[in-house]
Amino acid sequence: MSEPNNEHARDAEQVADHEREIQDRIEAKEARSFQPKGEDDAPPQTGAREYPVPPLPRESLEKPGHETDLSLKPMWDAPYYKGSGKLEGMAAIVTGGDSGIGRAVAVLFAREGADVAIAYLEEHEDAKITQQAIEKEGRRAILIPGDVADPAYCEAAVQKTLEAFGKLDILVNNAAFQMHAKSIEDIEYDHFDRTLKTNLYGYFNMAKAAVPHLKAGGSIVNCGSVTGLEGSKELLDYSMTKGGIHAFTRSLAGNLIKKGVRVNAVAPGPVWTPLNPADKPDKTPEFGKDTPMGRPAQPEELAPAFVFLASPQTASYITGEILPVIGGY
Repeated sequence: MSEPNNEHARDAEQVADHEREIQDRIEAKEARSFQPKGEDDAPPQTGAREYPVPPLPRESLEKPGHETDLSLKPMWDAPYYKGSGKLEGMAAIVTGGDSGIGRAVAVLFAREGADVAIAYLEEHEDAKITQQAIEKEGRRAILIPGDVADPAYCEAAVQKTLEAFGKLDILVNNAAFQMHAKSIEDIEYDHFDRTLKTNLYGYFNMAKAAVPHLKAGGSIVNCGSVTGLEGSKELLDYSMTKGGIHAFTRSLAGNLIKKGVRVNAVAPGPVWTPLNPADKPDKTPEFGKDTPMGRPAQPEELAPAFVFLASPQTASYITGEILPVIGGY
């Protein structure tokens, strides 16, 4: 498959290389070993279909993490979810829309009647799968590779969306960088900088580029995290950015309400996506085991929350809210 050949795509390739350098340094500092623990009885399944429970496969991915490389594929297609026109005729941008939560959100947005622009770093094969899934739903999709930390890319992404769809109604900020560290002393400044540039600058840059084009009835949905609510001792920088995203959500909601634009966030607990196998492969077998539900969520279980908050039919009186979807914590 040929890859997009433009300046933003080349910059994104360099960012992905830098993310892998950070990953290599952290992993080199740790003597990783995994000793499986005794398996407890998992709580009963609560969904429309059965979801994987720990122990999960030990998965290891190079950053930024390609979903096609996972042996246990995240469940994103939501076969039992029936669309009802909640986003009919709307146009959306989903950052990090190539895989994981972003892919599931993009597909359900399309099922609800929206055209979707997929902003992503450089996971071209994953992004193509998302595009095909959107088109299968009967909606239009475009792919826009690049780095959300670059304001010029964010402006270009919005302009390409407007050119393709003639409008922009919804922005979903979902792109993220996560790399654990056992000590603050292990977090070097380029690591810290990459986390803030993707998770905070990226959200700000995309919102700043999108807001002039959002009209009354439009919305922004940010992806926060349970770590932004509770903290995480091995994700100091990531947790800080997620808490910042929650504050940004509430603040921007107040800023935009006179424009008729709502701003909310979903705060997921553990979700099976490429993000964690590209961070802590030694922990993937027990990932999500400590939740009351005894397992991680699958992306298709998060996506309806984004639909709910994005739709003026279902969330017309909701703005500045952080919606936790955390498995019963």
